[in-house]
Amino acid sequence: MKRAFFAAALLIPVLLAAAPAAARDSLGIWNTWGAFSDAGVPRCYAIAMADAPPGRQNELQPYFTVGTWPRRGARGEIHVRLSRKIGPGSTVTLSIGGQRYALAAGAADAWAADRRMDAAVVAAMRSASSMSVSARSAAGRVFIDTYPLAGAASAMDAAMLGCAQN
Repeated sequence: MKRAFFAAALLIPVLLAAAPAAARDSLGIWNTWGAFSDAGVPRCYAIAMADAPPGRQNELQPYFTVGTWPRRGARGEIHVRLSRKIGPGSTVTLSIGGQRYALAAGAADAWAADRRMDAAVVAAMRSASSMSVSARSAAGRVFIDTYPLAGAASAMDAAMLGCAQN
């Protein structure tokens, strides 16, 4: 319980620092997951930072989002910011509850290959306790970013409801 509160206390300032504070509104925090809306875009999303293993220095701040974009007709789109830039030809694999998904990847980000994969990932997130994202860094070493999923379903639901009127 203390860990979840501490993680949430750290999550809010980091997430709010990423863009102008006036641009987004908090919809709530559940364990290490938060939900936000950004009326200017408009969009709503659930977001969490990856667990930080002791002593590991990340090149980037890793996070996982599940977003809703009403004007584009998109719901439940996943996006991952990796903790490191990946090497050329590296694959990014998302593992949840025994399922593995090969994500489409950029230099330090990854997404579902299509809407069907988005839906499968979101469904898997609702029933698993954690998920991990793995890839090979530009330096050639495999890295794994891990996310606890307690609170993820509530944050995803809040994000979807936050954009239901847009």
